[in-house]
Amino acid sequence: MSTGTTYDVAALRAHFPALADGTAYFDGPGGSQTPTAVAEAVAGALVAGLSNRGGTTASERRADAVVLAARQAAADLVGGDPAGVVVGRSMTALTFDLARTLAAGWGPGDEVVVTRLDHDANVAPWTSAAAAVGATVRWADFDPATGELDPAAITGLLGPRTRLVAVTGASNLLGTRPDVAAITEAAHDAGALVHVDGVHLTAHHRVDLPAIGADLYSWSPYKVLGPHCGVLHGDPALLETLHPAKLEPSPERVPERFEAGTLPYELLAGLSAAVDFLAGLADVVGAPAAAATDPRPTRLAHSLAAVEAHEARLRDRVEQGATDLGVTVRSRAARRTPTLLLTFEDVPGVEAADAYRFLAGLGVNAPASHFYAVHASRHLGLGDTGGLRVGISPYTDDEDVDRLLDGLGRLVTGPR
Repeated sequence: MSTGTTYDVAALRAHFPALADGTAYFDGPGGSQTPTAVAEAVAGALVAGLSNRGGTTASERRADAVVLAARQAAADLVGGDPAGVVVGRSMTALTFDLARTLAAGWGPGDEVVVTRLDHDANVAPWTSAAAAVGATVRWADFDPATGELDPAAITGLLGPRTRLVAVTGASNLLGTRPDVAAITEAAHDAGALVHVDGVHLTAHHRVDLPAIGADLYSWSPYKVLGPHCGVLHGDPALLETLHPAKLEPSPERVPERFEAGTLPYELLAGLSAAVDFLAGLADVVGAPAAAATDPRPTRLAHSLAAVEAHEARLRDRVEQGATDLGVTVRSRAARRTPTLLLTFEDVPGVEAADAYRFLAGLGVNAPASHFYAVHASRHLGLGDTGGLRVGISPYTDDEDVDRLLDGLGRLVTGPR
């Protein structure tokens, strides 16, 4: 169908071989599909001849170049410093390591603040680290009616012994985007550090770390068209003050001191390719684009603006269509990603898990769960069941939305 917008989604979809299977993928918040350029970069690194990083042989220099390029690409994507880019197995693993390292300087009477809006990867590392040293955990609540996390819910918990605030950049369950800049400003005034879970935010919004003000920011490339690994951004000066457990002979320099073992060079090549693909996306879809000679951050800003507009339009279609069918839309925050949590209280005999299975049978992937945001699910009154999550991605098109809404319509109006 014609939309009157400048976003050639068909041209974009041609870069994603997985889409040829006919599935409508609304499960991007759990992991995006991968463009050919990223797969080719991973394969190319694996067959090019690699050794451990060094400067003597060609294969050593090749590995070193892959690492440095990935650090720069990750920094360009979120406005960070490549000298503060740490790569790990996953965002969860990196956050657990970071929490243990920071907690080595905490003790009884110190406090950490976590929120009920967050994925547990930005809760459990901090609560377990606090418990290990006798520090106190303070919980910030969000409004279950709107999904909003008022900065005052966090700032009201700050005190002279607050050591760290952990907050999400965007809820992976509801899509809510809190005012992180206001939260970090208040936390810094109290003398606390801030760790932002940027996994869901980075996939849908142009991140500007200096504007956000976070001391530590983590995200997952595989949610942003890339490979399975995790990235942590830290102020290099802050990282210099931290001393994680490590092997004695491994490098002491930052950021390598935080990276246990040999880095996954092929995945880092894929990370760089994913950022480059995003940087050129505006040109692929025919949206207003920066010149090819412009710096990558400038091209990323143009591309992500086009993605955000496309995704917001489709989100509005899904939201209106679901509402018209009597399905409850739980995602109501004023600022949010194109991710919707749907529940079926007003549809007799239908549960989220039923919808998940029914849609899967139609080739529409929209899973049901709490998606590890278990504290948010419970706070919403959904227990550990959660709801049906519909996530829009850059490659989602109107036909996907038509199929989703048609499937929901058949489910809620059909015989049961």
